[in-house]
Amino acid sequence: MKPTPKQDKSADAMRRSAERMHKSRITKGVSPLRGFSTFGIIGWSVAVPIVGGAFLGVWLDKVAPQSFSWPIALILGGAMMGIIIAWSWINKESAAAEHKESANDD
Repeated sequence: MKPTPKQDKSADAMRRSAERMHKSRITKGVSPLRGFSTFGIIGWSVAVPIVGGAFLGVWLDKVAPQSFSWPIALILGGAMMGIIIAWSWINKESAAAEHKESANDD
């Protein structure tokens, strides 16, 4: 007795479901602490250039005074640098996650 097309579709669906369940048991989930570490890395990559710019600006105000404020200029420059660093780190991590996800789908 040959299976009908409806039976073939349900057998394929059951097989795919079993494969997904097997993959989910094998692969480890992402740790909840990973989110905290991500926020920490992004925070530090923005905060360090800002604080460094402020300290460098205060020193430059004493050493080489100008008509503009060195600390404000370097704080803004540090903020821009920190945002660029954080942005590139996020892009790198999201690309790695997409690559890992596509590898798991295969």
